[in-house]
Amino acid sequence: MRSPLAFALACLLLATPSHAQPKPQPELRYGITEGAIRNEVYRDGPIAAHLLLRSGPKPRLLVVFPAGNSGIGLWFEEPAGQAIMWGGGERITPRMVTLADGAIRRGIAFDAQASLESITVKRALLSNVRVLRDYGYDTPVSPTVEAAPKVEGNRVTWERRRLDGAAGYYLSVEVLNGSVTGGGSAPVRMVARQGEKLRLRVTALSGDDPLSPVPAKEIFAACAAPDKQLRNTLTFLTYDEKLLGGSWRFNTYFGRDTLMSVRLLMPALKPRPIEAGLGAVLDRLNANGEVAHEEDMTEYALLARQREGKPLSAEAILDYKMVDDDFLLAPVIAAYLLDTADGRARAAAFLQRKSPEGIRYGELLSRNLRFVAARAQPFAQAPVYRNMISLLPGITVGEWRDSQKGLGGDGRYAYNINGVFVPAALDAAVRLRASDLLTPYSGDLSDLGDLSTMARVWAREAPRLFEVSLTAGEANDRVAAFAKLRGVPQIAGASEPVRFHALALDAQGAPVPVLHSDEGFLLLFGNPDARQLDVALRSIMQSYPAGLVTSAGMLVANPALATPDRYPVFDKTRYHGELTWSWQQGLMVAGIKRQLGRTDLPEESQALLREAQAKMVSVLRSTHSIRGSELWSWQYKDGRYAVAPFGQNSGDETESNAVQLWSTIGLATTCK
Repeated sequence: MRSPLAFALACLLLATPSHAQPKPQPELRYGITEGAIRNEVYRDGPIAAHLLLRSGPKPRLLVVFPAGNSGIGLWFEEPAGQAIMWGGGERITPRMVTLADGAIRRGIAFDAQASLESITVKRALLSNVRVLRDYGYDTPVSPTVEAAPKVEGNRVTWERRRLDGAAGYYLSVEVLNGSVTGGGSAPVRMVARQGEKLRLRVTALSGDDPLSPVPAKEIFAACAAPDKQLRNTLTFLTYDEKLLGGSWRFNTYFGRDTLMSVRLLMPALKPRPIEAGLGAVLDRLNANGEVAHEEDMTEYALLARQREGKPLSAEAILDYKMVDDDFLLAPVIAAYLLDTADGRARAAAFLQRKSPEGIRYGELLSRNLRFVAARAQPFAQAPVYRNMISLLPGITVGEWRDSQKGLGGDGRYAYNINGVFVPAALDAAVRLRASDLLTPYSGDLSDLGDLSTMARVWAREAPRLFEVSLTAGEANDRVAAFAKLRGVPQIAGASEPVRFHALALDAQGAPVPVLHSDEGFLLLFGNPDARQLDVALRSIMQSYPAGLVTSAGMLVANPALATPDRYPVFDKTRYHGELTWSWQQGLMVAGIKRQLGRTDLPEESQALLREAQAKMVSVLRSTHSIRGSELWSWQYKDGRYAVAPFGQNSGDETESNAVQLWSTIGLATTCK
């Protein structure tokens, strides 16, 4: 293990001499501030990092890396009557250190300033980001990943090898104008000279293997919007191995996020990132053809095997508990291979590629189509709710609303899966089979049955099972009571019955009668008739509290038409409650645009779509400043709804990422 002196010498050797030519600028360096959280993002070659400084309540300093989804975190005590306010972080410099055994650690160094004369470390963690996330949720951390601080003069260092002996992690904090005390059993305290505010120099390194970044010039098609922030975000998250879900919390593969992002960004992307995303999904299919949701990797995989008493291995552990992504692969890959010029030209070569296990992509895609057809068959033969696609037994999540009560806590049959994704997957299977692209891998796929009839049955019958109807009086009474409880003004009441699709059905087939934004999926993937469009759009496009539309964004859920016991489950402290998710707004806009391109809808439906489009344009304009964030909240003040950061209030269920893959879909709005 290298001593602090040796490490300092190594860093010194990496520094640019004063007489040398200035180094070229890194490929990517930018900052985002949301409320009390400051984010600085850096990428250049094999070094990619995201620095986060949180001021005020729950102060912390994090550096996370796409390499291995690894991260380093410092949490600080909150001084009574005072708040730690951070400054600095803009001047990031790369660092790379080779250890005695040849292992390499890569990372960044930066200066930061704290507003106080002294701060005390509450907790230090160096591991996988999932460990840092678990600590944030008050989940116990394994003692095997603890690193003891080493204090020497004005510097404190935490350093440890990974559980399997790999290069591991390093963090040093040097007080530039003071000293460090504590260590051992005593809390680490950083103290500035009397009357001064703390100035710190931080170095954070990870030994996990770096990913292969896709250069920006290989990402964006000519029509992509010239939005620098969104381009920076997508560039940071795009690698040949996979597209990352978001940062700081999700610097790894997510099946659903990848598929939806690829589909919505497709017009704005060159083939390389599209095929990186689709390839990552195909690489992770299981033997049944199911899409992997997430991966436990590097030290988080080691910890999982350690808990189970298995031999240590950092090989990724894949999670298949989600259901929606299994039915998203076919429509998304068909949109690329069949509907784009690049996809058609590259389809044969793409399907010839092999997964890490040596299986051709064409064979893997055929495997997924067989899974889709088999799961869809029972409902196609007998369209009753029990034959629809439910969440997996004993699991309360299965689609994008994957918090424990995202579907109300009792939802078992999700509207988006059954009303949209299954028929869309069947339609895509019809098209892929007819294209003969998969014939070299699986024959003519005639054994899948009458896919066209199955798709029609699903598209016609499944949405009906989710339909909720209230009289105008019932709806108005419920909205009035809800508005009073939420402390927001009522809007003009309904004058005719209110109809909408429930968010989900429970185990007995009863609706979870919550207004929701998942109708965007129907507009993007489906071909609803005039009546279905009316049910899908008329209610949700009303202004809040009767619908989803506010000047602070389109909400993803609203329990106003449900019974009061649903109100706290979907309030604005909940991850999938009365909040705005950037990508859901983009999804709705893209879906409306697609439906307006149809020629088989009556004028009344076209007018409804144009009205919805106008409302969404207004919403996007009013939320432009926070467009790249994962999600946000709202507050009602001065007679209007205003944007508020999510995750920075004491009651918020979790927090929002400032850098999120599917929040970059606005880049495609300038494409045809």
